Amino acid sequence: MQAQGKDRSSPFTNVIRLIAAGAAAGVLAAAIALPAVGGAGVTAKSAMEDLNLKPENLDEPPLPERTILRDAKGKQIAQFYFENRQSTTLDKVAPIMKDALIAIEDYRYYEHGPIDIEGTIRALLKNMTSGGVTQGGSSITQQYVKQVLFNAAETDAERAAAIAPTFSRKLNELRYALAIEKKYTKDQILEKYFNIAYFGAGAYGIQAAAKRFFGKSAAELNLVEAATLAGSVQNPNRTDPNVSKDSRAALLERRNLVLDTMVLRGKITKPEADAAKTTKLGYKDTKFPGGCETSPYPYFCLYVQHEILNNEEFGKTPEERKKRLQRGGLTIKTTIDPQMQKAADKAIKKWVSTKDKPVAAQAMVVPGTGEIKAMAASRKFGNNKKKNEMSYNVVADAKHGGGGGFQQGSTAKPYTLAAALEEGYKYNDGFPSPAGYNAPSYGAFRDCKGNRVGEPSHQVRNSSEGGGGFKTLQSGTWGSVNTFFMKLEERVGLCKTVKMAKKLGLKRADGQPLKEFETFTLGINETDPVTVASTYAVFASRGMYCKPLAITEIVDRFGKAQRFKPKCSRELDEEVADAVNGILSGVFTKGTMSGVGGIGRDAAGKTGTTDGYTAAWFAGYTPNLASAVSIGDPRGAFSHDLIGVTIGGRPYGYVYGASISGPIWKQSMIDALKGVEPADFHPVNMERFGGCGDICAPKRVEKDEKPRDGDGPPDDGGGDPFEMFEMDGGNRPITPAN
Repeated sequence: MQAQGKDRSSPFTNVIRLIAAGAAAGVLAAAIALPAVGGAGVTAKSAMEDLNLKPENLDEPPLPERTILRDAKGKQIAQFYFENRQSTTLDKVAPIMKDALIAIEDYRYYEHGPIDIEGTIRALLKNMTSGGVTQGGSSITQQYVKQVLFNAAETDAERAAAIAPTFSRKLNELRYALAIEKKYTKDQILEKYFNIAYFGAGAYGIQAAAKRFFGKSAAELNLVEAATLAGSVQNPNRTDPNVSKDSRAALLERRNLVLDTMVLRGKITKPEADAAKTTKLGYKDTKFPGGCETSPYPYFCLYVQHEILNNEEFGKTPEERKKRLQRGGLTIKTTIDPQMQKAADKAIKKWVSTKDKPVAAQAMVVPGTGEIKAMAASRKFGNNKKKNEMSYNVVADAKHGGGGGFQQGSTAKPYTLAAALEEGYKYNDGFPSPAGYNAPSYGAFRDCKGNRVGEPSHQVRNSSEGGGGFKTLQSGTWGSVNTFFMKLEERVGLCKTVKMAKKLGLKRADGQPLKEFETFTLGINETDPVTVASTYAVFASRGMYCKPLAITEIVDRFGKAQRFKPKCSRELDEEVADAVNGILSGVFTKGTMSGVGGIGRDAAGKTGTTDGYTAAWFAGYTPNLASAVSIGDPRGAFSHDLIGVTIGGRPYGYVYGASISGPIWKQSMIDALKGVEPADFHPVNMERFGGCGDICAPKRVEKDEKPRDGDGPPDDGGGDPFEMFEMDGGNRPITPAN
């Protein structure tokens, strides 16, 4: 019989072996052997030697931090977060909070080395017997390591592996802990732990937890509050005070245990603990708003959010951009101007009620920079249908959280006007504009692919100009004469008109290509206020198109700033833009806005009422600011038109561009531009655009007809009673539009 050799392994190694074996007898033996550990002279050094433990560097990705949006003045207007966290420094955590946490989680924290042997073995035994992971036996350093691994996990499987109750995971955790203790001081590790730990109720980190639980900063916590938060970190899901009465009772029990432990560790006296135990839990459930629904400017907030999510300038992939927004700890400075936003909100509120089904929407854009200064709507943002809230961005396109928009109506006519002036037309060029217009042939209108899209069988009619008569670029625009613009588009060319609109930045709200039918000039395409305001800003800036700009600077968590400048390009000759301004200025004095009037400074604009009164617009500008206002029913413009409606408490037989949108535009622009030095439009080069060419008016003097507005007949021809282009299954449009 062979003699049995002497086992020279240390007690620590024996315990580890038994635990690793996973047998019930082994676990029991380990539990029996545990009291001898420490008495046998086991040290961190011998344990590391026995298990061949060596420090292994831990990758510590930045913690998810909230992203803050600020207005142009620097005031916070919104915040986004994946985890409600506000990192802080250790010196801004109340000393009693440090005492409470260390007492309950790792009372020898400042005494033991990289590994607390006794605490580690206890944690292993508890994890193996319970089938889960608790934090009580692990050192604070080890807990920090586990939190880092959990936060860095991208999938559910990786997260499960980060907290799995396995021997191999625990050994890796120890290796990482060794490196962390070499890399940082004890205070630095404690600070990191305070910032990464989850306390329950959606609060990550001590600062957010202090605010969430007690409505105060971490520096202001008292004994009772500190004991509560210290007690919550062991199992924050079980003690989450938002879950149930049982969870609140469990948190109260944990709080009292922390108090007793603090007495045991000599941090407080027993009378202090007894007094603290008599107090209620004190959970305040302080809301920590996040997302656009809590912003004072929800529609602009949505625009910014989607701009970051969709723009490759903010990240190469959608996932990267989403992570940056939700976890990046960014401070985003935006273009929104509180005064201008207030002006838009106030004007809309005066004319349209939050309870009305039709919704008014307005955007304000700075010519020459594209900066969005206001985005307002009459209905509140949210998901509560009973409160008539909206859950999408009615002020913007689908790419920025919006819907399908509303047909533009006669606010599209200036694109044809600009194309004509660019072609060499003069102010007094024109032609007879009868009550009805029919395309002379299918080929009279060709889209930009060369397809014949004329519709001789369909007649476009005027709404307020009667027989019309001879109209010029000026009088035809002022009166918004449909038949005049159909003839003008025929002469200039549909494709040239479409190309002009595209140069100025016109896009469909739904992101689809512009519809290129013969009635393009009458505004058949659905669009949004931000887009329309941006196109009109090109005229105001004398031909410079600037992409809408909502973000001017992003500062990351490390203080590194990334600045964003306007993206502008010349799309229109300066003198052509001046000529457009000269004509559109007359809309206030001789045209469809004459009943509403101007704003006391140089301004130009155009009304727009769609076919069948499905929507109404006004778009206008000064050299300082461009703005567009739309009104329509998001339930469906054709099924819910603006005929015989009550809006803002006022009954309307028909809603035109000058009925509601025009007055909103006027009031809001007056208030928005208070304190802004008035600027003048550049004089029109009359040598180039004055008089007429080969299509002059007959010698008979044209009789001026002042267009009517308000509740009378349609104010601008854009509200003509003819139908929109739709397709009948082929390529042939069967119903034209305004």
